[in-house]
Amino acid sequence: MSRSTRRTYSIYIIELSRACTNQRCALAPLYVGQTAHTPEQRFAQHKAGGKLAAGKPHKFGLRLRLDLMKGIGPFSTRKQAEAAERAVAEALERRGHLVLWG
Repeated sequence: MSRSTRRTYSIYIIELSRACTNQRCALAPLYVGQTAHTPEQRFAQHKAGGKLAAGKPHKFGLRLRLDLMKGIGPFSTRKQAEAAERAVAEALERRGHLVLWG
């Protein structure tokens, strides 16, 4: 890939319906992922179903949480994005969210 077409990666956060879990939760459950697409494109892929969709975001995804994504990334490698995905998921768990990721 040339420098001008180098891929970048983003972290995205999807709010899930509380119906995705039997656990009581004060804060909305969240799904955290990383992608080479825009967060909006990746959310649309989840909602469309098929091979590219994870089960929980497909069935229970409500909306992108742009407010929680502000200031995160972009990342120049998938490895950096995967590390950030884990760090963001763990930070949201510490704030009290039920977080699915990976």
